[in-house]
Amino acid sequence: PEDYQQFKTLGSASLSEGESQQLLKFIQDEKNQVFLVVANTADQGSCFLRSILLRLDEGKAACVGSTLSALQKQLSRLPVPYTEQQEEADEYGLCRCSAALTVFTEPFVEEVKRTDGNCAATAEDEELKIELLKFCMRSLREPLLEAELKHDRRSPLWLFAVEIMVTLSAIKEPLPGLLFFSSLRKNILMDNNQFKEARACLAYLLFVQLITIDNFPAVFSHVFILQCNMEYISQLLSRYAVNTTLSEHALFTKSLERVQDNSLPVSLLDLKSFYSVTQVRQAARESGLQVFQVFINKLDAEAKHKFFRCMLKTSNHAGIESYIIKNIRNQFELSMKWFLGTEFISLMTLVLCLPQGAQTDLLRSMDKVMESLNLLRYVLIRDEELRTNLCRIKEEYLKMLRVCISISRAYYSSELKALREDQKLKAKEARDAARPTKLVKSITVRKEKVSNMSPEVQHQVLQSALVTFDLMESLIVRIEEITEEKRNKLN
Repeated sequence: PEDYQQFKTLGSASLSEGESQQLLKFIQDEKNQVFLVVANTADQGSCFLRSILLRLDEGKAACVGSTLSALQKQLSRLPVPYTEQQEEADEYGLCRCSAALTVFTEPFVEEVKRTDGNCAATAEDEELKIELLKFCMRSLREPLLEAELKHDRRSPLWLFAVEIMVTLSAIKEPLPGLLFFSSLRKNILMDNNQFKEARACLAYLLFVQLITIDNFPAVFSHVFILQCNMEYISQLLSRYAVNTTLSEHALFTKSLERVQDNSLPVSLLDLKSFYSVTQVRQAARESGLQVFQVFINKLDAEAKHKFFRCMLKTSNHAGIESYIIKNIRNQFELSMKWFLGTEFISLMTLVLCLPQGAQTDLLRSMDKVMESLNLLRYVLIRDEELRTNLCRIKEEYLKMLRVCISISRAYYSSELKALREDQKLKAKEARDAARPTKLVKSITVRKEKVSNMSPEVQHQVLQSALVTFDLMESLIVRIEEITEEKRNKLN
């Protein structure tokens, strides 16, 4: 209290003597920032700093901007609470300080509102509006971009987000201009990358949390909104290393929901989207798979064809490739134009492919191989006649696959035999085996080294691999039988 009273006395003296610049210099000093934030939070009703700024005439906007920037710089050092318990506890005071900032800006927002309709608004009024806009954009980037917001839980940070969105409307800043047409004007607000992150958060609050959505014009098509939001989705995904929320998937899902199925044109694939970014978080991968299918459903037939080709060429992930192959079967079943004739053969060339030849790890590629064989079997049953090109691709694929199965079975059988012998030796001698326990040294199952597993789990993995090879061979035999039956029927 003594320090606060002393600051108040010195501030009043500085203003009465025309030394506002000296007072501003004191406010901007980093050593005084924590004191100022605490003072404002503790005494919001009679904030002395705000009173000082309101009494300024010349240079008020610059002083307000400098003060808000300095305060936000200090708040950015506080950790963002991610759970409901952390937010309620507010151990570091981020929620309280954020609420205090919105109260702090209220009279300045009212000042802009009063002058906004006045044709004689001065340059100082315009500058104050820009400073408030900067404050809102910085708030969107920190802390709201990293906050875990839920519409059904009116948390302190959710209420802060509402205040920021309301402030943007109050100062008459058009949301479409910020989201869709910002490149048409010179950016004087912040660094380009930071500005893009702030707009990504703005899109999330608007289209997912639906904050101030009633103020958003209804003239934009759903496809146009999706195209524009693709940039923000990609921006949010690129932050996966530090971002613990799934806001990017929620924004993508909401952007897709109102788009009609089978309507997105092939030109949309030229834009960046979520599938171009690697997901390292399990929750993100699970959520992403759901959005993945929704996205596929929205593409038209030509776009689906191009998308499938791109994914089969570039994903290098057996699970994703198997998922794509399932979708190819669905499209073939619907007899879509782009999944018949030569277009279909070009897809099957990528499906029936073992890029590593005889060295292919069938255990790792199991999902793709099984789906490929199932698709081939289905096509042969469904087609009324044998396609020459398809038969040629099939013969080459099955020939190489048989070689892979033979090599893989021999390798896994020897490893399984060695593992069993080692277990028998340990049980009999009751001591450490002469052969190391970790026999399997180069096999990986779902990103985990088999050599790191217990002997029991190793045994299950190796046995499962051998069973899988039997299934593959049985499918190969069935495919050959179907081919022969069709040849005899046609002859």
